[in-house]
Amino acid sequence: MESEHMQIGEVAARTDLSLRTIRHYEETGLVIPSARSQGGFRLYTEADVARLMVIRRMKPLGFSLDRMRDLLDATDRLDAGSRLDPGAREKLLDRVRDYEQAAQDRIADLRVQLSRAEDFATTLRRRIQGADPAGR
Repeated sequence: MESEHMQIGEVAARTDLSLRTIRHYEETGLVIPSARSQGGFRLYTEADVARLMVIRRMKPLGFSLDRMRDLLDATDRLDAGSRLDPGAREKLLDRVRDYEQAAQDRIADLRVQLSRAEDFATTLRRRIQGADPAGR
């Protein structure tokens, strides 16, 4: 069973998150290590890594920690399976759909920002080329 667990350093390498960030997410209740070693080291599972990856993907889209927590709660409850009545399941799916739409909206905003940034860089490049007598 011990081989199924990873220490925080391996999790950090796999998720491209710092140790400090992972600890912060633990302190805020977003991700709780699945176990502790006899020496007290945090031990994580693949499910914990998957949860951290959801958080990592939400962060650049501007989701707050509270929104991350809400989405994770909804997905956790959906993953619990058949213990949900159909109405509760549909409400949870609606919450997840709202997050998916919010992510799509944010992606569209970021594409506009990226396009403007690329236009700006092109303008600067042309300005430099126009002012450089060597044409570099």
